[in-house]
Amino acid sequence: MLDNMLNQMMSQAGDKALSNIRVLDLSRILAGPWCTQNLADLGADVIKVERPGVGDDTRVWGPPWLPVSDETDATDSSYYAAANRGKRSVTVDITTEQGQLLIKRLAMMSDVFIENFKVGNLKKYGLDYESIRRENPSIIYCSITGFGQDGPYSHRPGYDFVFQGMGGMMSITGEKDGSPGGGPQKVGIALADIITGMYSTIAILAAVNHRAKSGEGQYIDMSLLDSVVALGSNQITGYFASGKVPVRMGNAHMSLVPYGVYPTHDGHIIIAVGNDDQWQRYCVVMARDDLAADPDFAKVTGRIVNRERLDVALKATMQTRDSATWLDLLEKSGVPCGPINTYDQVFDNEQVKHRELRVDYEREDGARVSAAASPLRLTATPPTYDLPPPMIGQHTDEILGGLLGLNDQELTALRNAAVI
Repeated sequence: MLDNMLNQMMSQAGDKALSNIRVLDLSRILAGPWCTQNLADLGADVIKVERPGVGDDTRVWGPPWLPVSDETDATDSSYYAAANRGKRSVTVDITTEQGQLLIKRLAMMSDVFIENFKVGNLKKYGLDYESIRRENPSIIYCSITGFGQDGPYSHRPGYDFVFQGMGGMMSITGEKDGSPGGGPQKVGIALADIITGMYSTIAILAAVNHRAKSGEGQYIDMSLLDSVVALGSNQITGYFASGKVPVRMGNAHMSLVPYGVYPTHDGHIIIAVGNDDQWQRYCVVMARDDLAADPDFAKVTGRIVNRERLDVALKATMQTRDSATWLDLLEKSGVPCGPINTYDQVFDNEQVKHRELRVDYEREDGARVSAAASPLRLTATPPTYDLPPPMIGQHTDEILGGLLGLNDQELTALRNAAVI
């Protein structure tokens, strides 16, 4: 029966971009799960391996908790749910010999193995790359760590916040030093984790394509520090070119003016003028012929050099009308602009609704999950959302019975021994 269920699921997924790929996912928290959720959205069969009775650390990172029916207690956090849709959960204690054997058998039937344990931790369980490669020479094995597999910091632990600081991101985020509220600020999302998950997705897909051409698997070494440094590329290239260290500029742009947040009569809006033609149209909307004719502001370079004087004039004018009026006038004139939405306003926006950027599920335990959809838009193989974030161990029998062929007696024995 389990074989039939598995075959039916794989048959239904046959037209998906990654329906031929199975991922054995030993990662937890965010960077690794974000990567494997991307793969699951594109049709990969992602098997999430979790500790019996505990599961992914983020399951208990609440509140907020997943809303449930009146008869059901909350079991998982919304944090966990945000990065684990489309996966099947199996619980295995990898510290036991029997658990290690189960993982190796699953690895033999998988294309990708992903983990984010500390450097060297999986070697003592015989689940490191060399050990898994002996079982499956074509495996693509991706390790995600804070600092990478080598170097003087490789054995250090670390979380997203640490890497936003070490990788330079916080040195350019926040109000200018000396200004009210000035000083280092982290980005409001776990950017180092998310970008590492995205880069890991790219690396895995590149390795899958390489294997399709060569038949060879390979090892992928991903680092949060590496990824967050790479994310700062435009600022870093500017630093290498000029020798000037980038600094915090609040909402201002180093290379464009006006490009920032401007106060209106009833709030704030974003103005993002990217060229001289847009600047002239912006001046027409404001009825500021004096600014349009001023040679100090005619070109991008002049507006950068004279930004402080220009910002004083713009702020005075922008406060004469409300946000809605300005946005209407600017949009009609083709001047890039936008509101500053809270998340309730984001999902009330007509464009966001049209693009169907919200997805909703209900789990077997009654938990209701609403999340942001994938931004990927593929005409032939778009992302799909077939499975909600799994309950801990929800698919243990399905996977170990359907894939590995274990019978009920064997599953019971493993469960009694706390292996699963």
